[in-house]
Amino acid sequence: MPIDPQHLLNFDIPEIRQDYGPRDCAFYALSIGLGQDPMDPEQLRFAGGLPEIPPFPTMPLVLGHPGFWLVDPRTGVDAVKVVHGEQGITIHEPLPPSGSVTGKTRVTGLIDKGEGRGALMYSEKELRDTATGRLLATTTSTTFLRGDGGFGGPNSPAKPTHHLPETEPDIVIDSPTRPEQALWYRWNGDDNRLHLDPEIAAQAGFQRPILHGLCSLGVAAKALLQGLCSNDPARFRGLEARFTATVTPGETLRTEIWKDGSFRTRVVERDVIAIGNGRCIFVS
Repeated sequence: MPIDPQHLLNFDIPEIRQDYGPRDCAFYALSIGLGQDPMDPEQLRFAGGLPEIPPFPTMPLVLGHPGFWLVDPRTGVDAVKVVHGEQGITIHEPLPPSGSVTGKTRVTGLIDKGEGRGALMYSEKELRDTATGRLLATTTSTTFLRGDGGFGGPNSPAKPTHHLPETEPDIVIDSPTRPEQALWYRWNGDDNRLHLDPEIAAQAGFQRPILHGLCSLGVAAKALLQGLCSNDPARFRGLEARFTATVTPGETLRTEIWKDGSFRTRVVERDVIAIGNGRCIFVS
């Protein structure tokens, strides 16, 4: 049965209040691969606390996160066939080392690709300081609903794509992932069993559970912070990118970066682009 677009556009996604502190900041950093080199002071700064633990810039992606809310049967979505397509984040104010935040997520648009071709769902989360209401970050997401096209909705306009330079990248950084990394990352609030359960992964057409797209993006952000911002989180203001291939935990991610902030990330072992059309917003 096709989805009801008006119902999904007006679906009330629960507002999430979350308190966080040094333990949460360190866990997020560890879950995206920081700390693999225990002799690297820049990694220890985020993952070990020398002398304190600042939040990694992309941590707003997981704070105030409503979880895998599309699994709710009231949405009408075939949750097994859901794939994360694109992700963006804009940082309005740096997160303090600890505090309380509130995240409110809403669906902002639907694109009907047609029966048998699926649909695109656009959503947005505003993350605010609970006490003051100040807007700290805005995250945007495109979700590919592979089993839910043909509901009679518009088939355009799709979100514009950032095009990469035609020159060779200026910076290349390799980042290994760990075989159990998805099992760690899920505790940031993404409980989609596609990343945990081999049977669910098989139902979705994958040979084994795959790494979360936001985890792969965090790995890329770690490379961007190093390559463009000299590991200064105050210079990192946001990013946007498209997920173009899955990553298997244990594979190596190579982030190719241009000085204007463009980037892509490839899986070294299979030579496929996992994150494409990327753009990092930073203070030079």
